[in-house]
Amino acid sequence: MMYLNNAATTYPKPQCVTDAHTAALSAPPAGQFRSSGQGRGKDVFTGCRENLGRLLGIGSPERIYFTSGATDSLNQLFYGMERRGKKILVTQTEHNSVLRPLYNGMAAGAEVEILPCDKYGQVSPEVFEERISPEAGLLVLNHCSNVTGMIQDAARFGEIAEKHGVLFMLDASQSAGCIPIDCDGWHVDALVFTGHKGLFGPQGTGGFFLRKGVGMRPYRYGGTGRDSSRLVYGDGDYEYETGTQNGHGIQALGAGVEYILGRGVERIAEAEKRLMGILYDGLSEIQGVTVYGEKGRNLGPVLSMNLKGLRPSELAYILQNGYETVVRAGLHCAPLIHQAMGTEEQGTVRVSISALTEEQEILQFLEILREIAAAAEN
Repeated sequence: MMYLNNAATTYPKPQCVTDAHTAALSAPPAGQFRSSGQGRGKDVFTGCRENLGRLLGIGSPERIYFTSGATDSLNQLFYGMERRGKKILVTQTEHNSVLRPLYNGMAAGAEVEILPCDKYGQVSPEVFEERISPEAGLLVLNHCSNVTGMIQDAARFGEIAEKHGVLFMLDASQSAGCIPIDCDGWHVDALVFTGHKGLFGPQGTGGFFLRKGVGMRPYRYGGTGRDSSRLVYGDGDYEYETGTQNGHGIQALGAGVEYILGRGVERIAEAEKRLMGILYDGLSEIQGVTVYGEKGRNLGPVLSMNLKGLRPSELAYILQNGYETVVRAGLHCAPLIHQAMGTEEQGTVRVSISALTEEQEILQFLEILREIAAAAEN
């Protein structure tokens, strides 16, 4: 099988991740929370937090909180995070894990305004600044599109948000682990990440960072293993990790983060950029293929395409059942960006790579697509 659906979940995982997960599941509860490598001697949660801080440019890693993933994190933040105004600005590139909580009332009293993107998925920081009003309290920005691979200028958005006193939330679901991030340098007030994509962790892991001084009321309460005599939180110093945490998953996630730190996220980004360049070049030479992005402009490890004569679902079916090649077809849980792309009726075929994708796989995929395109043309 050739797996090119890494924007959904990365596969395969580095061996160290599999080993860490197996070791955690095999250990008794009293002794399982010990990480290896750079986190040796620390509990799994602390070691993983500190390494995530190094990777994401967060100088206060104790402000990183673990959840079941980006969707859980976003729902918690929208429910309880303070806003400096009732208007929430979001972009046309956002995933439904942003759009649905907002449109279904998780942020009580909020008004949602959509910032447009172009057909490549790029959002203008200048348009954001023009839309800021006294009522604007929060900007939510998708760092890297899961549809077109467009990477937004998060540093510029953060600069504008800080200048106007607007809180800045960055969704790094597609960028954490494969694109350099400087949370503190970009003035990010809240950052959301998931574990099972570029961080190479298992499904059911992820979390969020919340800058000190930004208030948030939790939507659930329970045991934390800290101050068990405390029943009422009256000073705003809430605890966000309640109940039994996913220690096994966090140990595996920690191994994935250590793997990325060992390779270097900058080197990973450059390697993926090179492979995507090969993919863009090859697709441009295949008759009937439309690519919704440009080499040198859409720099993330994901692109969308379609083939004339076949619906996206048909092409994905042929690839998987005829050639054992896994891609993804549809709207990719990001319906608004397809309006800008002109693909809102059928969606696209999405091809996405990871740090473990090899050049030979890209070349093989291109050869397969040439064969399918030739057959479709006839």
